[in-house]
Amino acid sequence: MNKKQVLVIDDEPDIRELLELTLGRMNLETRAAANLDEARHLLQDFRFDLCLTDMRLPDGNGIDLVRHIQDKHPQLPVAVITAHGNMETAIAALKAGAFDFVSKPLDLNDLRSIVRSALKVSQAPAPKTEHLGTRELLGESPAIHKVRAMIEKLARSQAPVYVSGESGTGKELVARLIHDLGPRGSKPFVPVNCGAIPEQLMESEFFGHKKGSFTGAVQDKEGLFKAADDGTLFLDEVGDLPIHMQVKLLRAIQEKSIRPVGAQTEIRVDVRILSATHKKLHELVKEGKFRQDLYYRLNVIELPVPSLRGRPEDIPLLAEAVCQRLAETQEMPVPHLSPHALEALSHYAFPGNVRELENILERALTLCDGQEISADDLQLRDDSQPAGEMTHPDFSADGSLEDYLEQVERGAIEHALAKTNRNKTAAAKLLGITFRALRYKLEKLGIE
Repeated sequence: MNKKQVLVIDDEPDIRELLELTLGRMNLETRAAANLDEARHLLQDFRFDLCLTDMRLPDGNGIDLVRHIQDKHPQLPVAVITAHGNMETAIAALKAGAFDFVSKPLDLNDLRSIVRSALKVSQAPAPKTEHLGTRELLGESPAIHKVRAMIEKLARSQAPVYVSGESGTGKELVARLIHDLGPRGSKPFVPVNCGAIPEQLMESEFFGHKKGSFTGAVQDKEGLFKAADDGTLFLDEVGDLPIHMQVKLLRAIQEKSIRPVGAQTEIRVDVRILSATHKKLHELVKEGKFRQDLYYRLNVIELPVPSLRGRPEDIPLLAEAVCQRLAETQEMPVPHLSPHALEALSHYAFPGNVRELENILERALTLCDGQEISADDLQLRDDSQPAGEMTHPDFSADGSLEDYLEQVERGAIEHALAKTNRNKTAAAKLLGITFRALRYKLEKLGIE
């Protein structure tokens, strides 16, 4: 079997020798260049599986070479070598299309890890988002075609990606596709909702802890970073992180190491970071609620996910797919949407995006008679009407707002229970809430 070919570019003979020796021990064949001009000639004459280049070269810099390779050899992964601590340069290289970076003085373990990941990318065929079974980004609109193309490109990089968009647009799905299609696809994908972790437990959740390090720490815990080692950590709602955790997170990302609570030593971790939030992160930076240095570290490349109202032509296809999935889950025939129902959906604003479409259709499936979902079954509401509300009790000036809201909630729940013959699971679906949330409300309101 032919050895993989690596192009090494560095103007320091000692560094070139170290790189060639290290790569040779990995059973790789190398060709070396001392400047950009030599590198371009070698790229013209030979086929390579990986390029490893220093940033500072006598006749230019590594970013020039990254751009040249992106233009002439887009399937060739490039890793750049940067000066220690020069994160701005590393980020500029990632933005230009570099696969990853390694800092001087060279950590050979880091180097080997990057080389192995990059070779997986060069060996793999160009990824396609259409071939991932149930995990696919449905739609034929120009906006979705653009997102799919970006996903396929970003999957071939290790650059941190910030997935932006409104709630319910499918940001986690986009992050999963970037992971699945990349060299880490067979390794863990660990999603974490940063807004759902109690502040006092955040450090332990992210970095783990040692037994006895605090009250309740009855055994060692590895934490999310360690769970995602060699894979991807997806930080959802990253804008909800408190400032003190932002500092610790930035250090973990930059140093590629963590220290569990109560531990004396640090642990090396190799994790790709993807993040998302429905908040406008740059505005939080301006307000001093989000660290600018962390923002730039996470937002190396931004991938905006369009709202559903921004791609209305995709609604029929999405609705059909959701109905099919729900029917299979409930082991029932697949219903179809009446022309009036499709028209109603096409004119609805969908403030909750794809997630709201799924909730609407799940509720409609419970309400519809036979094989057809009518416009009435959809129970579309304007933005001023709370989900699941069926009746409007009169508000009396003598009562408090709290009493009024309780009447509204009680009326909606009673209506849903009556409509579903007291089936609590179906009633929860009708109301657009979880079964657990319904059970809590029933206990709170004293409804049998």
